[in-house]
Amino acid sequence: MENRSIHAINLIQDPSSPFYMPPNENPGAIMVSSLLNGENYHSWSRAMSMALKSKHKLQFIDDTLLNPSIDEPSFSMWDRCNTLVISWLTQSIESSIAQSVLWMETTLEIWQDLRERYYQGDIFRIFELFIEIHTYKQGNLSIASYFTHFKGLWQELDNFKLIHACYCVHKCDVA
Repeated sequence: MENRSIHAINLIQDPSSPFYMPPNENPGAIMVSSLLNGENYHSWSRAMSMALKSKHKLQFIDDTLLNPSIDEPSFSMWDRCNTLVISWLTQSIESSIAQSVLWMETTLEIWQDLRERYYQGDIFRIFELFIEIHTYKQGNLSIASYFTHFKGLWQELDNFKLIHACYCVHKCDVA
């Protein structure tokens, strides 16, 4: 039992651990510059993923961190960090959307719900990107400005990858 307690303390003190929380962490922080409004899911999810990665909390949304049972010593650490990330997520989405995820228990549940809701709904944005790429002209723009905008369009389009359904009993890498 003592070994488990020492391991738990190490997880809290290790800055590379997803359970590490510096004293200056703020649950009211807005992690991204643009709130999720339903039309900007791709850019919002990319920005939020980068913000969570910088805080060593990406594992809470990418399904690589096991949710410990309530009787495990790491549960309280997981619960504290999960609650912090939930707060960051809800602070980073518009209030009408936040109300629909407020009562979900885990960050993973919220992340997956938002992804299912908004990821596939961007067929119109894909169409707009194709048209803009096809008709975009340099005009009075400098080469650097033209190239930067054009590259941004292609990168945004590249983010729209089809989500394949997986009905495996075990986890696989289809998605």
